[in-house]
Amino acid sequence: MNSPIIQLLVLAGIAVFLILRLKSVLGTRDGYEAPRQPAQTRNSGPDLDVIEGGPDRDITDHVDEDSDAAQALIKMKAAEPSFGVGDFLQGARGAYEMILMGFEKGDLASIKSFLADDVYDAFAGVVTSREEQGLTVEAEFIGVRETILQNATFNDATKEGEVTVRFVGEMTYVVRDNGGEVVEGSETQIKKTKDVWTFARNMGSDDPNWQLVATGE
Repeated sequence: MNSPIIQLLVLAGIAVFLILRLKSVLGTRDGYEAPRQPAQTRNSGPDLDVIEGGPDRDITDHVDEDSDAAQALIKMKAAEPSFGVGDFLQGARGAYEMILMGFEKGDLASIKSFLADDVYDAFAGVVTSREEQGLTVEAEFIGVRETILQNATFNDATKEGEVTVRFVGEMTYVVRDNGGEVVEGSETQIKKTKDVWTFARNMGSDDPNWQLVATGE
């Protein structure tokens, strides 16, 4: 067998070998093969079904769904979509401590912007009376134990919303006379506070602060 024939056979063998290798690596496609679909991106969070038209849990967690208070809160949210009942109550807890301690310590200047005029005048009258009697108050706030939304109203004409909240808190409370003698309270005994406060605000206004407009027990 001459040299050209040998070279031709060698080249043919190499070609067959390469074809078989390519098939083993790439595979084969017979007939029509549908194009591959891109992989779907998985949502990192759980699949949640949103029920439109259902009750607003931010409201029904605090008041009865069919109550007048619930209707008032719905109107507040319509007037100011960013308003949240849970957020309001959280802020009210902080306001309760701040206003209560400002009153007990006679520091009304720091809380005046959060008080309606008549509430400020009532607080100022008590503080002035204590000063005239030579009494001083030592108080430390321990914490709020209960924050319960009792009522809510909304004025359609003025867009003013009012929310009434019942607070139960704890504090230490001591009243001393001019000589430093304890005339009320105890340095070691914890006093429970119970207050029903009403806050008001024009919904949708630029001023985010609610004002304390009424107090009671």
